[in-house]
Amino acid sequence: MQDFIFNLPTKIIFGKDKVSKIGKHIKKFGPKVFMLYGEGSIKNIGVYDIVIDSLKKEGLDVIEYSGVKSNPVLSHTNKGIKVAKEKRVNCILGVGGGSVIDEAKAIATGFYYKGNVWDFYKGKRNVNKALPIVSVLTIPATSSEVNGGTVLTNEETRQKFGFFNQHLIPQVSILDPKVTFSIPAEYTAYSAVDVISHMLEGYLTNEADLVPVQDRIIEVLIKTVMESTEIILKDPKNYQERAIFMWSASLANSGIPSAGLGNWSAPNHMFGHVLGGYYDIPHGASLSIIIPAWMKYNLEEKTEKFAKLARNVFGVNKKDEKENAKVAVQEFKKWFKKIGAPVSFGDAGLPTNELNDLAEGVMEVAKIWGIKGYSRNVILKILKLAL
Repeated sequence: MQDFIFNLPTKIIFGKDKVSKIGKHIKKFGPKVFMLYGEGSIKNIGVYDIVIDSLKKEGLDVIEYSGVKSNPVLSHTNKGIKVAKEKRVNCILGVGGGSVIDEAKAIATGFYYKGNVWDFYKGKRNVNKALPIVSVLTIPATSSEVNGGTVLTNEETRQKFGFFNQHLIPQVSILDPKVTFSIPAEYTAYSAVDVISHMLEGYLTNEADLVPVQDRIIEVLIKTVMESTEIILKDPKNYQERAIFMWSASLANSGIPSAGLGNWSAPNHMFGHVLGGYYDIPHGASLSIIIPAWMKYNLEEKTEKFAKLARNVFGVNKKDEKENAKVAVQEFKKWFKKIGAPVSFGDAGLPTNELNDLAEGVMEVAKIWGIKGYSRNVILKILKLAL
């Protein structure tokens, strides 16, 4: 175990019909609420009316701002920052999935900044102050409802960057599994891939010598997510499995699984963000394409950890450790395909003639994130394995 500091200041309100409680939990931040949401799905599932009624009952002034894309973009964020400043809001309420909450964090960051909020995503500035953030989660996947991470796409440069900051951890998050019943099957699959990837990267890239507690937490959570996903795809309104999935998704990137791992990196997200920035594909889809390719490339270096995954997640225990490691790679790829997630550029219908440009993008993200060992040659080899 490595030294660490763990702090999870988010108050989590979990359970049935908890969305109606949002008003009483947010009013302490002030009378003006900047309510951010996507392109209409919260109205279709009834969440919008519940949230508005709750806020109005508490006498709050609601400034609505809709239209967040599944990959939130800089131009929409900048307009939101302008509105938030003009209305002098007291807090940001994100109602939606990780994309909405990510943009809520971007607007909360830009509220106190006179420059371009993109400076923070480029690593040129550090957040020292932000508006309070509250969330009502409708699509579990990123753990953005309990962490300080935010991702944004600059549509002009086709760059998708992210960062973490303690000031961006939501103060309160409401998690009601009932509101996830209507998530389409393909987005359930993408969410599962994203949840698994958050834990898998820490598990495979950490520098700690001995972390059995964290390894076992991650292994059990991965197995749990896989089991719940398969049940949900067959029975979308199974409350217990939706609840299990939702809580697992929040835990995945909350800092609990990674506590004590020391330095670890997110190379699959590094590739995935570039694919998302270039082609505007769902985040989980970008990861299901990259993860098997990245694992195949790293098979020799990560044999021991891959073999451990094969034993403890997939129940495979061959005599030869390299064979076990190969099985882990194969099983993840097979499972991604089983739930309907793409595992190659071809599956997702992506062009294959921009690999050099993609490699440049990955190298830039690697530099900003401080991830070493990814030369142009290495990056191209991994991309070609994903074709």
